[in-house]
Amino acid sequence: MSLRLRSRLHPWLALVGLLAGLGASAAQAGEPPRPVVVELYTSQGCSSCPPADALLGRLAQRQDVLALSLPVTYWDMLGWKDTLASPGNTSRQKAYAAALGRGGVYTPQIIVDGVNDIVGSRENEVDAAVAAREADMQAVGVTVTLTPAEVHIAVGAGKGNPGHDATIWMFRIRPDATVKIGAGENGGRTVTYRNVVRAVEAIGLWKGKPVALDLPRNAMAGGMQDGIAVVVQSEGYGRVLGASHIDLPQLTHAH
Repeated sequence: MSLRLRSRLHPWLALVGLLAGLGASAAQAGEPPRPVVVELYTSQGCSSCPPADALLGRLAQRQDVLALSLPVTYWDMLGWKDTLASPGNTSRQKAYAAALGRGGVYTPQIIVDGVNDIVGSRENEVDAAVAAREADMQAVGVTVTLTPAEVHIAVGAGKGNPGHDATIWMFRIRPDATVKIGAGENGGRTVTYRNVVRAVEAIGLWKGKPVALDLPRNAMAGGMQDGIAVVVQSEGYGRVLGASHIDLPQLTHAH
């Protein structure tokens, strides 16, 4: 199963155009390289998942990793409905399966920077994949900043012509959630999840030149999401080119 990138962007996002010279600014300022993106596909109904959830929690403490937990829905039929899962996370995992040429989906599965899929509890393999990506990283500058009225997302310029479009994804995330699981394979267990993806959406395309997007803060107030991660990804579900993250505890208090 594959997903098509929607041609119509979210109605409360405004593409404000190209910003000359933005791409080189992060590198020239001597900022650290962008984080390696690690996505864990997990479920409260999967007995093999708690070790992977714990690993994701450890990765979330690293400055060189953007660790995201994406609970999926297809284990709900086994007697416990995952309280954090979303159909969007399930669809994203299925799209990866198509992009990577896999026959299906499973949990726990970790995707490293869009190019490696690993059983999510295999810590040594995950660490090796992260290290390999750090040694062979394509970095496009991505910044997420906050003003009193807006969340501003800026994607810088790339080196040369990328040859294809890249998707700008926005993840709305909760930094942590502790769940007492009442039934199913993990019934009776209490599990803490880190950086839980509550929504993911394609918000624009990157063609190698600087792009800026503005989100009204009041459009995000009142929800359970506490932060934003932005990932620029080749051809939708391919190699990650850039990534950034910001915590937004102020959103529920925005006016």
